[in-house]
Amino acid sequence: MKYGIVIFPTKEVQDEANSYRKRYDPHYALIPPHITLKAPFEADQQIMEELIIELKHIANETKPFTININKVSTFAPITNTIYFKIEPRPELIDLYAKMHSGKFPRNQEYAFVPHITIAQSLSHDEYSDVYNSLRMKKIEIEDKIDRFQLMYQLNNGSWTVHETFVFGKEFV
Repeated sequence: MKYGIVIFPTKEVQDEANSYRKRYDPHYALIPPHITLKAPFEADQQIMEELIIELKHIANETKPFTININKVSTFAPITNTIYFKIEPRPELIDLYAKMHSGKFPRNQEYAFVPHITIAQSLSHDEYSDVYNSLRMKKIEIEDKIDRFQLMYQLNNGSWTVHETFVFGKEFV
């Protein structure tokens, strides 16, 4: 089965991202706006049982923190993806690093750039129009992060929550 690990921001941030995603992101219906901590990877049930124990430990030793989003950026020229840029925080970078060490699969394809995608798979002309209008937009969002989610992919390509890990909870 295919799994991934994400952080879902608060509803307010998701609503803001979705105001763009519903027009500019073909994955809009497949998964809510999120910060990817671990890109999709394949794992069987035995491996997942071990990883879930690790995820519980990671969540337990992580304290809630805030993120700041203050601009729209892009991955161009590599892809025509537009995103809300999240200021890198040590807590976020640390979480990402933990999801790529120990028993976790090493499936890191790119350097970690904390972000929430708002547009992707755009034609070059559409990308230019959308990015040029959005990059002028003043964005100042602060959001509290206190959990992450282990997701799995359904047969139709959509993603659903397998388990939520709340920061600072005692390991059970």
